[in-house]
Amino acid sequence: MGSTRLPGKVLMDLGGQTVLARGVRRLRRASLIQQVVIATTDSPKDDAIVHECNRLGVVYFRGSEEDVLDRYYRTAEATGADAVVRVTSDCPLIDPEISDKVIRAFLERQSDYASNTLQRTYPRGLDTEVMTRDALARTWREARKPYQRTHVTAYIYENPDWFDLLAVTGESDHSDCRWTVDTPEDLSFVRAVYERMGGCDDFSWRDVLALLDREPALVELNRHIAQKAVHEG
Repeated sequence: MGSTRLPGKVLMDLGGQTVLARGVRRLRRASLIQQVVIATTDSPKDDAIVHECNRLGVVYFRGSEEDVLDRYYRTAEATGADAVVRVTSDCPLIDPEISDKVIRAFLERQSDYASNTLQRTYPRGLDTEVMTRDALARTWREARKPYQRTHVTAYIYENPDWFDLLAVTGESDHSDCRWTVDTPEDLSFVRAVYERMGGCDDFSWRDVLALLDREPALVELNRHIAQKAVHEG
C-alpha cells in the first residue's frame, strides 16, 4: 500500500476487482505454480492487503517493509518452497502462459535463476523470475547494498559468475510495451484494456497485443512513463 508513485495501487479497482485480485486470478491459471503466496509487510497500512487475501482465499506472509529480500526469504522458509517464482503485485496483465514458459525453462536447465527480464523481449508487466531456494538463501546472506535488499534478485543477476542465469526470450521484441501499474497513467491503461475485454481476466497477452494493433491510441496513455532505475529503490 506504500507505493510512492501511486499509493494503494494494488487495491485500486480494475473492472470490479482489485489490481491484486486480477494478478492472483491470472497466476492461479499457471499449470506449474503450485501455490500463490502474497508476501506483504507487517506495516499496519497493509492490514488491508491481508483482508483482501482472506477475501480471495490466498495464503499470505507478513515481513519487513524495507528489507524486501528478507521478506521473500522468510516467506520461502515458511512455505517450504523448493523454488520461488517472483511476480510483483502491480502486474494485473501477468500471463500464465509466459510464467509457465519461464518456469519450464528453469526446470529443464536446472539453473539457479531464470527470468524473462535479463534480456527483455516481453512487455514490462509480464515479468517472471524463478530461483532456487538455495540461490535465494545465498542472496539473503550476502547482499549488502540497500537496493539489493529492496529489489530481491539484483544480487543474483549482478553476479553471473556465482549463479547459473538463464534468460527466457520471446520470438518477437515487445519490450517497448508498458503493462505494469506504477502511476495513474499506467492504471488508466490497464483499465482501458480490461474494459475492452468486457471485464473478464481470462484473455492472453496476445489478445492485448491484438487490441493495441486495433487501437494504437491506447499505447499513448502511458508511453511517456519512465521506469524507476533499480538503484532508485
